[in-house]
Amino acid sequence: MSLSASNRPLRIGIAGLGRLGMRHAENLAFRVRHCDLVAACSPVDSERDAARQQLGIPQVFDSLEAMLQGADLDAVVLVTPTSLHAEQTIAVLEAGKHVFIEKPLALNVADCERVEAVKARHPDQVAMVGFVRRFDPSYANAYASIQADAVGKPFLVRSQTADQYSPDGFFVRFAGTSGGIFMDCSVHDIDLARWMLGSPRALRAYASGTIACHPDLAQHQDVDNGLAIVEFEGGARAVLYASRTFAHGHETQTEVIGTRGQLQVGAGAARDRVVYSDQHGVRHLAVQDFFERFEQAFQLEMQAFVDSCRGTRPVPLSLSDATEATRIGLAITRSLRSGQVEPV
Repeated sequence: MSLSASNRPLRIGIAGLGRLGMRHAENLAFRVRHCDLVAACSPVDSERDAARQQLGIPQVFDSLEAMLQGADLDAVVLVTPTSLHAEQTIAVLEAGKHVFIEKPLALNVADCERVEAVKARHPDQVAMVGFVRRFDPSYANAYASIQADAVGKPFLVRSQTADQYSPDGFFVRFAGTSGGIFMDCSVHDIDLARWMLGSPRALRAYASGTIACHPDLAQHQDVDNGLAIVEFEGGARAVLYASRTFAHGHETQTEVIGTRGQLQVGAGAARDRVVYSDQHGVRHLAVQDFFERFEQAFQLEMQAFVDSCRGTRPVPLSLSDATEATRIGLAITRSLRSGQVEPV
């Protein structure tokens, strides 16, 4: 009997309870329908304590392997370091569970393709990668408008992910394993560009960047501000900007230009619709980080995963989408380091 037929909640275990993992866990525990967060795992003592005390998760383990062996699960949510994603995804699929993987799927194409091959052997299991912006209502509305021919044929996407400046530069510690600014940040914009443009094949990429505030990134061949151009088959283009140094807050925005018009999502990073006018000028408050900007999208994304596992809606994006995002992100990163146009 299927989960949807039995009306039984989906039993979920989560691996990783860091910044993002805890957000996903809170959504699964308190906000997402038709699921029970019954297990969690982390190698960090304080994260396991938080799982028990703050979330009331009944079964807590120190490793994914122990959780897969010791808990009765239908699905696993992986919010672990990217370098672990491929092997852990394969382990979950081979254990007979559905799996959600935070982006990116892997830091190289070969690992992405290995995961795709394993998934092909488990056609009844859901494997979904967390490209959260697809679930943001504004981006979903923009996509629907493009599909309805509101701007004609789209041929150019300009998209950015810009984080507020962090004096401690916490991300520098992860630069060696995150894949760099384009794989960590722009992978979202890459996925959006492909989605909005109708998933064309990328041909080549060029990137450049600078270190404005965080000199320690140089040891990782990374930058805190980067620009990239991606050329697609059929003439479409994407222009991507990533930053770690915005003064006013987090500003994700995207513009799609078509043959009969254009649309924009997220311009101005407004926290709400209140505009202040005083001796300092006319202004509005800005969102402070991507958690605040995409709070609703994270919940909708996880609900979509649960619904797909229960068979009540189709899986909203494929592993091949994630593979292509990694392929393009790697070409951009190679170009940043070589200074040359790189094939995708």
